[in-house]
Amino acid sequence: MRIEHVAMYVNNLEAARDFFIKYLGASSNDGYYNQKTGFRSYFLSFSDGARLEVMNKPQMDDAEKTLARTGLIHIAFSVGSRERVDELTEELKRDGYEVVSGPRTTGDGYYESCVIGIEGNQIEITV
Repeated sequence: MRIEHVAMYVNNLEAARDFFIKYLGASSNDGYYNQKTGFRSYFLSFSDGARLEVMNKPQMDDAEKTLARTGLIHIAFSVGSRERVDELTEELKRDGYEVVSGPRTTGDGYYESCVIGIEGNQIEITV
């Protein structure tokens, strides 16, 4: 068994799609739009076959995203090397994203950083 895809609602669909394309190498489909409900989405695909669906619809609840909350807390992306973790973390920081930890080796042996990415969502960057 494998996870087929993960989905997240966002306020700015195009900005979210562009974030994952620019920083994490995603490719996007042409998008989907349901005229009846106003629902829109893009499927983003990554080189290893993982997929992320970013979605938008009218009248969404936009609760505060605290760092310690129940539910899904971050999406982790393996970028292949410690050097790439460092480079991408620095690039995101330069572009105004908040680095909340790392780069560092965690107690369980991961080399990673965590960044508050698009719309307050935590993105973990690891080897």
